[in-house]
Amino acid sequence: MVPYYPREVDCWGVFEYSCNGPTENNPFIEQWLKAEFSCGRETICADGFYDGDGLYRIRFMPSSEGVYQFHITASFPLENMDGTFTVGAPKAGQHGPVRVADTWRLVYEDGSPYLCLGTTCYVWALQSDELVTETLKTLSQNAFTKIRFCIFPKHYAYNLHEPYSYPFVGTPMDSSVLTDQNFDAYNEHSAGNNWDFTRFNPAHFQRLERCIEALGKLGIEADLILFHPYDRWGFSCMPQEADLRYLRYVIARFSAYHNVWWSLANEYDLMKHKTLADWEKIAQVLCENDPYSHLRSIHNCFHFYDYSRPWVTHCSIQRNDLYKSAELTNQWAVHYRKPVVLDEIAYEGNIQYGWGNLTGEEMTRRFWEGALRGGYPGHGETFLHPSGILWWSHGGTLHGESPERIRFLAEILREVPEGLQPNPEASWDEVAAVSPAGTQYLYYYSFMRPGFRDFHMKGRYAVTVYDTWNRTKEDIGMYSDSFRIQLPGKPYIAIRLQKQ
Repeated sequence: MVPYYPREVDCWGVFEYSCNGPTENNPFIEQWLKAEFSCGRETICADGFYDGDGLYRIRFMPSSEGVYQFHITASFPLENMDGTFTVGAPKAGQHGPVRVADTWRLVYEDGSPYLCLGTTCYVWALQSDELVTETLKTLSQNAFTKIRFCIFPKHYAYNLHEPYSYPFVGTPMDSSVLTDQNFDAYNEHSAGNNWDFTRFNPAHFQRLERCIEALGKLGIEADLILFHPYDRWGFSCMPQEADLRYLRYVIARFSAYHNVWWSLANEYDLMKHKTLADWEKIAQVLCENDPYSHLRSIHNCFHFYDYSRPWVTHCSIQRNDLYKSAELTNQWAVHYRKPVVLDEIAYEGNIQYGWGNLTGEEMTRRFWEGALRGGYPGHGETFLHPSGILWWSHGGTLHGESPERIRFLAEILREVPEGLQPNPEASWDEVAAVSPAGTQYLYYYSFMRPGFRDFHMKGRYAVTVYDTWNRTKEDIGMYSDSFRIQLPGKPYIAIRLQKQ
C-alpha cells in the first residue's frame, strides 16, 4: 500500500499517516517509525506504532492553523517520506486539550472555560458493544465532562467476568473458580496466564480508541488509567521493560487525541510490585514521549502521592477519611498549589463497602462543597443490579438521584464562565465562592438549615435562592449594602448575589 494521509485536518484534530511494512518475526519490537511535524515555530516529533496485519501508523495533533510539513523516518524502506497538509479552523465546540491556568484553574488551550465534573466507569470500554453504546447514551444525557477508565481489564468485586479483549497476545487463567467471596485471593495472581508481553493485541487498543473518539464528540475528557492493582492476569506485576514498552505504545496510539488525560495509576499505593522510583521512572518516560504534555496525575488509596512533584499537573485525590472529603479541598489546594480534582469522594449506591453506599443527598452535597471550595468533584455510582451491571465498573444506565442534581449545579456554574474561587471573606459557617472580578458570589449551606442570612456588602445585588436538592431557583429581588435574606429553613440551600 502506498502511504496514505489526509491533505486537510482540523486544528486539534487527528492527522494520521499510515503505510504497510514488515510482518516477519515481531514487528512490535523489531520495527519502528517516527515523524517530525513543523509549522511556523512549532516542531513536534511523534512516534508511530504497529497496528497489526502489516499496517503502521503515526498520529499527530496540530495546534494551529496553517500548512504543516512532515518528514518520516523508519526502520524499513518507505515511499513518500515527506509531505504537507493544511490545518483548518477547529470544529465547532472544539477548544483543544485542557490545561492548567492561574495555579488552580483548568481551562481549554484556546482559553475557553472548562467545567470539570467527572465520573468513574473503570472498564466500561471493555464491555459488550451494546453496553458501550448504552454508556455513551447515558453520558450524552448528563453533565459529566470527564470520565476515568482503565486500559487494562479490572478484577474486583462485582467485576469477575472476562473483559471484551486483552491488551496482549495470549490466553488468560481459568476464571470459572472465581466468586465474590474468593476474588481477593486472585489479585495479582498470574499463575495460569499465558501472555506474550512483547506482542500487543491491536484490537484491544482500537476499541479503546473508538471510545476516546466518541467521548471527544460529546465534549468529554478521557482520563486514562495506565496501571492499577486489581488484576488476576499479571498486568500489574510485569517487569519494568514490559511496563515501559506498553507505556510508549499507549502514548503513540492515544496522545494525538485532544481529550486525553493520563493517570499513572488508580490506587498506586496498593501496587506492591512498584516502588516510588518505579512511578517516577514511568512519569519520566511519559513526559519525554507525550509531545502534547497532556494533563498528568496519579491516584491514591490511603497515602497521597507527592503532588508537588514537577511532572504532576493536578492532584487526583481519593478521600482517605471515611467522613471528610470535599471539605478538605482548600487545604489540599493551598498545600500543593495545583488544581484539586476529587476523583473519588465515594459513590452513591447500596453495596456493602463504605465507599459505595452514599445517599444521593450526600453525593450532591460533596459536589457543591468541592466546587465552591475551588476543586473539581467526581461522581460514581454503585447500585446493585439484577444483571450485575454497576456504573462504577461497567457503565450502562444511571439509577441514582445525584446525576440530575449535578446537572443543576453545572447549569449554575456555567452562568459564571470565568469560574469561581473560594471567597476568603466567607463566614465560618458557610461555603462561599466568588468570581475573579468580584461580581458574583455563591453561598452554600450544606446540611445546615438557616432561616435567614444577613449580608453586609457594598453596592447593589440581584439575589437568587436555590434549593439544590429540589432543583428550584427563586429570584427574590434587588438588595443593597446591608440586608437580610429570608430562607426556608431546610438543608441544601444556596444563595447567589450578582452585582449590578
